[in-house]
Amino acid sequence: MTSALIASSAHLAGGSAPDLSEVEFGLMIASHAFDRWTVRCMAAAGLPDLTPTDVMVFHHVYHRQRPKKLADICFTLNVEDTHIVNYALKKLERIGVVKGERSSKEVFYSVTDEGAAVLKRYAEIREQCLTSGLDAPGGGGLEFSRQLAHTLRALSGLYDQAARAATSL
Repeated sequence: MTSALIASSAHLAGGSAPDLSEVEFGLMIASHAFDRWTVRCMAAAGLPDLTPTDVMVFHHVYHRQRPKKLADICFTLNVEDTHIVNYALKKLERIGVVKGERSSKEVFYSVTDEGAAVLKRYAEIREQCLTSGLDAPGGGGLEFSRQLAHTLRALSGLYDQAARAATSL
């Protein structure tokens, strides 16, 4: 029944997939909440004034502690505009938590020791403030997290394909 849905846009809830509008509303709310969380957690860890993109790039550069090229960072994070990631990298370099090292024509980015200490503190704050909620009643636990991650990756593919289709209209 469409009227029972908490839809972000009633005009979208009336089509062939009314529940999708409710999913999209949930995604918007969750996206903003996640962005707010990452920025505030990073500020508590010692790096205020970062954007959600800066935080996302910072985490990914540290992932597996291997240097990464700009193109690979963009590809993995599904960011089409390389200048957005490049701007974040330059900002992170300026504050001393990321460094770029040239190897032939490519620049490889890695996290500095200072950056690694900030990310360690971020992980501690995350553990203290966020992950404890997963074990709480109604928190969902580990299996819920895995199912949600799988669903979000599937939705990402669905929306990417729809975006490609919309571009050709």
